[in-house]
Amino acid sequence: MSELKKIGFIGTGIMGAAMAGHLMDAGFEVSVYNRTKSKAQKLIERGARWCETAGDCAKGQDVVITIVGYPKDVEQVYLSEGGIVDSAKAGAFLVDMTTSSPIVAEKIYNAAKAKNLNAVDAPVTGGDTGAKNATLTIFVGGDENSFDALKPVFEVLGKNIVYEGSAGAGQKTKIANQIALAGALAGAAEAFAYAKAAGLDVEKVYAAISKGSASSIQMTDILSRGLLNNNFNPGFMVKHLAKDLAIGNETATSYGQALPILGIVLHELRKLEKDGNGAEGTQAILKYYGVASEET
Repeated sequence: MSELKKIGFIGTGIMGAAMAGHLMDAGFEVSVYNRTKSKAQKLIERGARWCETAGDCAKGQDVVITIVGYPKDVEQVYLSEGGIVDSAKAGAFLVDMTTSSPIVAEKIYNAAKAKNLNAVDAPVTGGDTGAKNATLTIFVGGDENSFDALKPVFEVLGKNIVYEGSAGAGQKTKIANQIALAGALAGAAEAFAYAKAAGLDVEKVYAAISKGSASSIQMTDILSRGLLNNNFNPGFMVKHLAKDLAIGNETATSYGQALPILGIVLHELRKLEKDGNGAEGTQAILKYYGVASEET
């Protein structure tokens, strides 16, 4: 194990709990905080130290990792009075693994630097499966020497770990990833909507096209859950992909780039949220296209 031994882990949801567990398995001393304590209970029972606030979870740690919900949550846990930047010891590494705004990442980097802290943005992709299997892809922005120091931590959590550039570059790369997968997700859902409308057996169509050039992870790992098993439990929630695409839409506009497919898929996800499906997995896009029932 590296000389980084003590880790504060903030955000023990669908992905965070598995990630924190891998760090414990690797021998790191892990402290945890989550707004809902019950979501950290299994980690506590395994020996993780519970903290009452995010700031307390940051105190005395070599590394502080966050994977929370939205950019406003990231900003709050890092930059509020008594938060992570206020509480972390000098020289500590602050690692935000939430998919968040590049602007927020840069703000945290600058605030951390002013207090002799090393902040990186390191969002991940791979969903619940990648978190459970420790096969996440990790996109890292910040100082390259911080990336190098943190590699032993990242290697516990993922397999494809890429240094993308300065602060915010990790978040920008993750948004590019989300734009690509959103198109694949909606495209596959449309294929099955077409098959249903054409009077085909949708499961037979899946058996055929999921083995050829039309196949994608979004089809075989995500949509198949709803299509074949009527399972809409979240590996990655509709509302979180909508959040990611909204960040992409806003930043693309500021870069002078039009992204029509992003806009279409964002509209579809917002409609699912409005209809009460926001906390379901992204396979719920099948409901938007009428391929799956609203009753789960």
